[in-house]
Amino acid sequence: LKNLELDYRCDDFVVNDTKLGLVQKVREHLQNLENSAFTADRHRKRKLLENSSLNSKLLKVNGSTTAICATGLRNLGNTCFMNAILQSLSNIEQFCCYFKELPAVELRNGKTAGRRTYHTRSQGDNNVSLVEEFRKTLCALWQGSQTAFSPESLFYVVWKIMPNFRGYQQQDAHEFMRYLLDHLHLELQDGFNGVSHSAILQENSTLSASNKCCINGASTVVTAIFGGILQNEVNCLICGTESRKFDPFLDLSLDIPSQFRSKRSKNQENGPVCSLRDCLRSFTDLEELDETELYMCHKCKKKQKSTKKFWIQKLPKVLCLHLKRFHWTAYLRNKVDTYVEFPLRGLDMKCYLLEPENSGPENCLYDLAAVVVHHGSGVGSGHYTAYATHEGRWFHFNDSTVTLTDEETVVKAKAYILFYVERQAKAGSDKL
Repeated sequence: LKNLELDYRCDDFVVNDTKLGLVQKVREHLQNLENSAFTADRHRKRKLLENSSLNSKLLKVNGSTTAICATGLRNLGNTCFMNAILQSLSNIEQFCCYFKELPAVELRNGKTAGRRTYHTRSQGDNNVSLVEEFRKTLCALWQGSQTAFSPESLFYVVWKIMPNFRGYQQQDAHEFMRYLLDHLHLELQDGFNGVSHSAILQENSTLSASNKCCINGASTVVTAIFGGILQNEVNCLICGTESRKFDPFLDLSLDIPSQFRSKRSKNQENGPVCSLRDCLRSFTDLEELDETELYMCHKCKKKQKSTKKFWIQKLPKVLCLHLKRFHWTAYLRNKVDTYVEFPLRGLDMKCYLLEPENSGPENCLYDLAAVVVHHGSGVGSGHYTAYATHEGRWFHFNDSTVTLTDEETVVKAKAYILFYVERQAKAGSDKL
């Protein structure tokens, strides 16, 4: 019985069942027991939350008492990487509102409409919807009815469709974000209730066809908001042949320039502080490819030395910037703990555009919406938290704990992922 329980716990499958199927019967019994225990525990926790005082969500702001409507996310076992990303995405208003306004699965042409079917070795076919569980989680985060929400249903779906994130070990928040956005995009492409998501997007004037960037097929809200286009320009240094390629992106991964990697804090006086502009310039500057990256020149008909340069051909509505803090050495993946200065508002991206003259001044300005921070020394350890702004106030999200903070604290953070939202109306003239 103990071995069978371990089999269920680790999601492995025992093939040496008896002719009467006793192993399967025990497995089903264990699953029923766990489901019963889980349901009872959930009811108990809900009752405790309902009876808890609202004083835990009250803060003094400018001398008066105000309620925090933000909700934390419980850590299910090293799931801070997921919590930080979910809290950040929940504060990207246009993206979050789209999902919150979707009808529940049960209201879409039958109980299984909009769900994708996945197979697991020990539990057979299961109808799960990442979009649906993501929608439920976003709806729970800003209701203000509870101090913390447990995202176990969403995490269950993540385990089913993203095998890389099974288990309870620490994971890379950026890698999780990319998997999450990619799978949301794929599921949304399937459409539901007989209506494609392209048609649904067209109903929203702020997500018009001109703002879409298709990645792996038809556009969805994911590509409409996070999608941009890069131009990759390669020049052969022997014959001068130029090759251009356009690549869609959902985020940009930026190196921290090597000359800044020994500077760990903003207050150190040994040299200039690394800024986000330095990282963006390093990403877009002309670069000569080394011997391991020789370019296959079609005119020379062999691999040649070449230069490479990136231009941004189209900026997204939400610019996600990932600072590459983790690097492999011979045996370990080390962290670059350098402080990188970043603006809260007025990030000007015009100088990185391929055709800046075709963009208005406001279309190139971005204001910060959220920051994911990694605390600790390695990607497989440490802890993730997030800062995000909501209705003009900054919050710090540390799993189930949500605290009000200020801009001075946010700008001191050692950012790992930055979410910038395109400025829609004229505001302050602060620029990077």
